[in-house]
Amino acid sequence: MHSEQKSLAAIALGSNVGDRAAHLDYALQRLGALGRVRAASKYFETEPVGTVQQGMFLNAAALLETELAPEPLLQALLEIERERGRDRAAAPPKGPRTLDLDLLLYKLPDGVDVVMQTESLTLPHPEMHRRRFVLEPLAEIAPEWIHPQLKKSIQSLL
Repeated sequence: MHSEQKSLAAIALGSNVGDRAAHLDYALQRLGALGRVRAASKYFETEPVGTVQQGMFLNAAALLETELAPEPLLQALLEIERERGRDRAAAPPKGPRTLDLDLLLYKLPDGVDVVMQTESLTLPHPEMHRRRFVLEPLAEIAPEWIHPQLKKSIQSLL
């Protein structure tokens, strides 16, 4: 199958527990089982956001060519988090985590960006444009990707 027939997903990666780089390395390697990692940013060290006292994050972004639709892709991302010991149900929201994988943007093979909202998934990610720790790594690998609702490039949102 040619890459023109695959969807393109933008995924944010983050970790602030344990060997942060190893968690991100693992996630990138596992993403390869879900498709082809077309690009991955360097790792950025960032301050935690929110009120929970916790350590510094390592953040990155990846572009994944995949045949998975958005919902099954999200389920696969959550499974990768669980493999690294993350239990979203037991942990405080925005608390420390071994691995955080967020589906940010999703483009169909015909180049159309998916805009959707279900119980488990909102695309594009509703907070991404307010988060430098998402935009900075994403701008490194997809600066020209236009946010489908804000009609601005990732670079200009940064």
